[in-house]
Amino acid sequence: MVGAPHAHFGPQFDPLAGLRATADPPWDVYLTGTVFLDIIFTGLDSAPVRGTESWARGMGSSPGGVANMATALARLGLRTALAAAFGDDHYGEYCWDVLEQGEGIDLSPSRTVPGWHSPVTVSMAYEGERTMVSHGHEPPPDAEFMQEGALACPPRARAAVASLIPGRRSPWIAEAARLGTRIFGDVGWDETGAWDLAALPDLEHCEAFLPNAEEAMRYTGTDCPRAAARALTAFVPIAVVTLGAEGAYAVDRRTGETAEVPAIAVEALDPTGAGDVFVAGFVTGTLAGWPLADRLAFAGLTAALSVQEFGGSLSAPGWSEVAAWWRKVQSVDAQDPAALRRYAFLGDLVPETCAEPWPRRRAVPTIGFGRSA
Repeated sequence: MVGAPHAHFGPQFDPLAGLRATADPPWDVYLTGTVFLDIIFTGLDSAPVRGTESWARGMGSSPGGVANMATALARLGLRTALAAAFGDDHYGEYCWDVLEQGEGIDLSPSRTVPGWHSPVTVSMAYEGERTMVSHGHEPPPDAEFMQEGALACPPRARAAVASLIPGRRSPWIAEAARLGTRIFGDVGWDETGAWDLAALPDLEHCEAFLPNAEEAMRYTGTDCPRAAARALTAFVPIAVVTLGAEGAYAVDRRTGETAEVPAIAVEALDPTGAGDVFVAGFVTGTLAGWPLADRLAFAGLTAALSVQEFGGSLSAPGWSEVAAWWRKVQSVDAQDPAALRRYAFLGDLVPETCAEPWPRRRAVPTIGFGRSA
C-alpha cells in the first residue's frame, strides 16, 4: 500500500501546485524496474586498452538503473513511487537510503530480497561517450514481479514511465492506463535486430514515445529522425526524438504541434543517465500543461545540467540548479539572446528561493562513510 510522501523530506518547489485537487492520485509518477549500484569513472583520456592499466582522474558511486529516472523526477518536485527489488547487501542498503531518505522517493511498493546481491554497473566516460560493464543475477521468483513490472495493481498515479521491451507485454501498463495513468514509453536497443513496432505491444497504451534518433529511424525505416517522429505518430499521440548534439524534435498528433529545440552546449563530465533526465523533464512539463516547445526545451535543459556532474541518478538537477542557470543566462556578462527568448517561460516558473538543499547530493568515490554518504 502506497502511503503519503515522507514528511521529513522538506518542502520544495512544486510545479503542479496550481493543478492539485483533493481527488487527485496520491502520486504524480509511478516507476518499476531494476536498481543498480553504479560506479562511474571519468577523466579517462581514451578507451581502456587490452593488457594495460588505465587510471581515471574521477570516480563516483550512486544508485543507477531505474533510480536515475526516479531521482530526476523527484528532484523536479514530482511525487514519485518506485517498485523495485533491492539486495540485502551494503550496496542495496545504500541505494535504498539514498532514494528514500535522501530524495523523498516512496519505496513502499519495493522490497529487500534476502540473500540476493545488488546488480552493479561500472561506467567509463571518455570523449563524450561511455562504456559500461554490468553484473547481476535474476531475483528470486517472489521478487521478480518488481523487476519485470508485472505488479498486478499499480498505485494510482498521474503518470508512469515504462521501458518497452520488444516481444514482451507488461500487464501493469495496460492496467495503469485503464485507471487513467498517462504512460510515457522509452525503449532500449533492440537486441533481436527486428526493429518491429508491432513487437512493442504496450506502445498502444502510451501517450508519448521517446526514442533516440537511431532507434526512431530503425523502427520506422526512415533515414531522417524528423520523418521518423512524424511516422511514429501513427502509433502514439506524441513522438519525441532526441537528436544528440542537435537537440530534440517532437510531434503532437492531437494538436498538430511540432517543436524542435537545439541542444545546450555544455562541457560534459559524464553522460550517464542524461536520457532519463530528459524524459523526466518532459514528463514534468507535460503534467504541468506546458506547450510542446517549452516541454522539449525544459527536458533538454535538465539533461544538459545533468551531464556536468558525476553519475546517473545523483547528477539530476533540481529547481535550484535550474534557477541558477536561468539567472546566469539573464546576467549582463553572460546574456544569451537566443536562450532568453527560448527559455523565457522559466521567468514565471523558477522560485526566487527554494527550500531544497543546494548544492545537491552528488556521487561520491566510496559508500563507506555512512549509510547514505
